[in-house]
Amino acid sequence: MEKRENDIVKLVIASLSQFIDFLKNLPGRAMNLLSGKERPVDLNKAPDMDPKQKRIIIFTLGFILLLLAFNNLQEIRQSEIPFSQFMTLMQEGKIDKVVVSEHYLSGVIKPEAGESAGKPFTTVPLWHSDLAEMLAKNKVDFVVRSGDNWLSNLIFNWIIPIFIFVFIWSWLLRRSGAAAGPQAFLNIGNKARIQQDTQPKITFKDVAGADSAKQELGESIDFLKNPEKIQKLGGRMPKGVLLVGPPGTGKTLLARAVSGEAQVPFFNISGSEFIELFVGVGAARVRDLFEQARNKAPCIIFIDELDAIGRSRGGPVVMGGHDEREQTLNQLLTEMDGFDTSVGVVVMAASNRPEVLDKALLRAGRFDRQIIVDKPDLQDRIEILKLHTQRMILAKNIDLAVIARRTPGLVGADLANIANEAAILAIRNGHTQVEMQDFEAAIDRILAGPEKKSRVLNPEEKRRVAFHEAGHALVAETVPTGQPVHKISIIPRGVAGLGHTLQLPVEEKFLATEDELKDQIAILMGGRMAEETVFGTVSTGAQNDLEKATEIARSMVCSLGMSKKLGPPVYGRRQHLQFLETEVSEYRNYSDITASLIDAEIKMLIEEGESRAREILTTKRTLLDKLANLLQEKEVVNREEVVALMGK
Repeated sequence: MEKRENDIVKLVIASLSQFIDFLKNLPGRAMNLLSGKERPVDLNKAPDMDPKQKRIIIFTLGFILLLLAFNNLQEIRQSEIPFSQFMTLMQEGKIDKVVVSEHYLSGVIKPEAGESAGKPFTTVPLWHSDLAEMLAKNKVDFVVRSGDNWLSNLIFNWIIPIFIFVFIWSWLLRRSGAAAGPQAFLNIGNKARIQQDTQPKITFKDVAGADSAKQELGESIDFLKNPEKIQKLGGRMPKGVLLVGPPGTGKTLLARAVSGEAQVPFFNISGSEFIELFVGVGAARVRDLFEQARNKAPCIIFIDELDAIGRSRGGPVVMGGHDEREQTLNQLLTEMDGFDTSVGVVVMAASNRPEVLDKALLRAGRFDRQIIVDKPDLQDRIEILKLHTQRMILAKNIDLAVIARRTPGLVGADLANIANEAAILAIRNGHTQVEMQDFEAAIDRILAGPEKKSRVLNPEEKRRVAFHEAGHALVAETVPTGQPVHKISIIPRGVAGLGHTLQLPVEEKFLATEDELKDQIAILMGGRMAEETVFGTVSTGAQNDLEKATEIARSMVCSLGMSKKLGPPVYGRRQHLQFLETEVSEYRNYSDITASLIDAEIKMLIEEGESRAREILTTKRTLLDKLANLLQEKEVVNREEVVALMGK
């Protein structure tokens, strides 16, 4: 410890001596630099130094400069006397000598008896023309100086304030996590991340499903490796590839797989990282990114969430100057339109909202190819589950096909989450391997929410919920196009769910007939009709069922042309707010008379579903009671128990 302290002291002393020599030689070196006899120091070629040593030197020099400044101010304050006292001392002949400067007077008072030296003083005079005559009259030696000491003026008026400002600013940037580098002071450097060669390469084998997207991307890889193939036929390699699809479908993973397959550098940056506090930083980052890409060609530039900078430039003009996002977009358009495809740079981007992108981005010559990465179908979901469970210890009763059929509409990220949740639940339950019941519980958790063990239903509410879910299941098993019931549960889940009936589709379907939609309405009304049949009244538990049934009926009447009275015309202009999503807004373009007919048709379809459900449950009241009693006893009833109870 003592040796380390001695080394630090020696280092500080050496640094101080170098600093003093620098100040002594500063005038001469400045003249040599101006005359060209000496070249400036290249800071980039300075010898390396331990960062700890640099910090010690900087803090030591700063502390000494602050100490000198404080000491100088203290001396000035302690030796300052009023100008009236100076005049009195001068008239009494007690002033030895005076230095007259631009802003103040300084000098020495003659020593009194018993004092070896005089006392220094400073004072701020009341300037007048006869000051020199007064000093000469009182026989005071004085010297006139045109200004202050240039060295002290440089240190106290320039070096110290700049040092304090730089120190505070760098400390704030360091606390805020600014990146290191030559441009880190304002945090304006390029933020593109290059995938390192030491990282494991991702290939198309690591991406399950999305066969059509992989086929089209494979062509881009082939053009990137062998551009002469397409050039022989007079074509050109695509400049840009835009991956479009809902969130979680694997757009970023596909881009990384393209990089791994092509074995080229991969520049990865998010669209939001172009935008910074300072105006013009985004455009500078775009220029820097493409310049680096040209130097490392062939390579791939991948911009995730392109809509962050590529939004359409239409709309009202915003007051207050240029928009930073618009400048960044203009620079991106210029770079994509200007670089030659023969250099081997492919720009890839991903977005789940292509409808908001600027038309200039989507035109030919920029993003030539648009590849839709849609939600996986049944076979793709099976392959995705195989990929995410290949490192898991699975029980023999695991059937990935059943799990895939239970998860229609889910994307790859959701399936990965289900597999991981199943492993967590297996550990929680003390299983040595992941079993089918763990996957079932994981799916229920993802789709319906976690179990609310603290929400305990009283016996009457539990009985009503059991008959409600039994009504859904019984109608679903009875109507011609109903999907088989996989599981019935009356365990509360999520925010307001008190139970649910899960149906498992036999096969993946992309169309629905009129009869299937009517059967779906009847199934939704089955829970409400079961309560009415058994208890004579209905409860609030059917709120979600009524909303879904009304939405299906409205679509049949207004959008699908399944109303005999209103015919095939579409009523209401429907505008999609998000790509590949069901969220829409509707604009009314029909009369009040037509609106009354629409309401009557919707009501008729729902009442028809109620009548069908009521008739089924009244006819099969015995089965309804048995199924509800079994639910109250076990809380969860699976497919095998439903079949055993209902028979054929």
